[in-house]
Amino acid sequence: MATCPDGRCDGSGFLYDDDTRRARDCTCRPRRLARRKARKLAGVIPRRYQGVSFDRAPVTQIEQHVVRDVRRYVDSLEQRLHEGRGIWFQGDVGTGKTTLAMLISAEALRHGHSVAIYSLPRLLGLLRETFHEDSETSLSQLLDRLAAVELLHVDDVGAEQSSPWVLEQLYTIVNTRYEDGRAIVLTTNLDPPRLREQIGERTVSRIIEMCGDPLMLCGTDQRVSLQDPFADDEPLPYGAPRARPLAS
Repeated sequence: MATCPDGRCDGSGFLYDDDTRRARDCTCRPRRLARRKARKLAGVIPRRYQGVSFDRAPVTQIEQHVVRDVRRYVDSLEQRLHEGRGIWFQGDVGTGKTTLAMLISAEALRHGHSVAIYSLPRLLGLLRETFHEDSETSLSQLLDRLAAVELLHVDDVGAEQSSPWVLEQLYTIVNTRYEDGRAIVLTTNLDPPRLREQIGERTVSRIIEMCGDPLMLCGTDQRVSLQDPFADDEPLPYGAPRARPLAS
């Protein structure tokens, strides 16, 4: 049987009172239930971002005032998740938004929290798949799992073509987590006014209340700038050093 992360119960999720002969929920039980519901969600850091760290590239090459804000969030991660306080990043393509979001998700996973990681197009694709006749999961079941996970990480918000159905599903996910006090980590290329046009005023309003103002990342696309000009324009891994010409 698993051990209690809070060091209180025997790993069952319950505390037994010998005097009253009754059991009550341990403080670890909500986390256990969230992990159980999240088992079929994508809670694995993608290979490209495994090993991401504050003291390694590309994080050391990202705007450091934003990195400091992320470090403060990570340092108080337990409290932030308990309060349902999220964080979101806004900026151009290739400026490090996803890297910083993955850093937070990786830290949450290391501390035993349930995490679901999706790009918005992929997440909406899963929602659509629940309508297939052979789907093993209903829409309500998937939404319930997304609501229960302790940290929901959604990349590329605003990248999906808007439609009334897309707007309603995204609002349902965000609003349910808002009402339940569950944290969200988001990335987007759109500033708040354009994001309101793309995903709706109600959804952006909830995101701002949960996460505050977005952390802005500026600069050039690091993926493009890190191309090796001596390798037929094949892109190098994000954060890799440029190749230098040999001295003549």
